[in-house]
Amino acid sequence: MKTATLPAIALLCVLSLTSCVEVTGTPAEAAQDIVDRAAATVERFATGKDEIGFTKYIAEARAVVILPRAIKAGFLFGAEAGNGVLAVRGTDGAWSPPAFYSLAGASFGFQIGIQDVETVLIVRNEKAIDAILEHQAKFGADAGLTVGVLGAGVEAATTANLDADVLAFTHAIVGAYGGVSFEGSALVRRKDLNEAYYGEGVTPQDIVRAGKHTNAKAAPLSAALAKF
Repeated sequence: MKTATLPAIALLCVLSLTSCVEVTGTPAEAAQDIVDRAAATVERFATGKDEIGFTKYIAEARAVVILPRAIKAGFLFGAEAGNGVLAVRGTDGAWSPPAFYSLAGASFGFQIGIQDVETVLIVRNEKAIDAILEHQAKFGADAGLTVGVLGAGVEAATTANLDADVLAFTHAIVGAYGGVSFEGSALVRRKDLNEAYYGEGVTPQDIVRAGKHTNAKAAPLSAALAKF
């Protein structure tokens, strides 16, 4: 196989997985479904016995990215995709309304399996928030944004995890996957879902920083986050 074909295969993997996790219904209905499932994910993680230190780290978080469903699959070539929301904690301690993002990534290396997972990314500093809002953050040391993985089946925080910009708590819904990593993955703004939920022309910065937009239907998620 020629090296030149690797990017094409990786892109095909991402596109295939994206179709598996793509939300259905109108954009407004899809956005609400993601918000409702995000609230349920936070509640499960907060009470789950397998989530090592989740309540501790979310209490210290500057922001969270909640992915109620993300699919990882691969055999040497790997890909992951999922839809979720970003919420930022204000200086007063209150959480912002959710802005919509998709996770997408492709990789090559030792990995095998397929897994449907729910994930909460604990964003720990302003640098990481700015990377998401301004540059649609790409994770990985080469991109200047490091991720440590915790949660079920993962050992307690290492020195590397403690220094990470983002901590990822994951919980498998279905399947198994060898080689848990967010290296090379990126968070991409969902303009369609943001506008359907808040109005035409809205940006993630307007939602989570400027406080220009709210949606009363996000109350269950706000209530779940307000516990931390």
